Amino acid sequence: MKTKSKDSAAQAISVGDPYLTKRLLVSRAQSAGRAAAKEAMELMGYVVTVKDGWVGKLYPDGSFQKMKQLDG
Repeated sequence: MKTKSKDSAAQAISVGDPYLTKRLLVSRAQSAGRAAAKEAMELMGYVVTVKDGWVGKLYPDGSFQKMKQLDG
């Protein structure tokens, strides 16, 4: 029995239903965002993020330095 590779499955999805196309796009964007955050963490030593209504720096050890509270 022949199995489909990921590339052929992605190609079949992109031609079909718009929901599946959006789902694939969101999945790829999230994956790229995680990879970029990991690379930035390694390069800079922290990532600026939002947590519990605060903008702050997230460090590799998990500590969070608050910078500014969000309004609202």
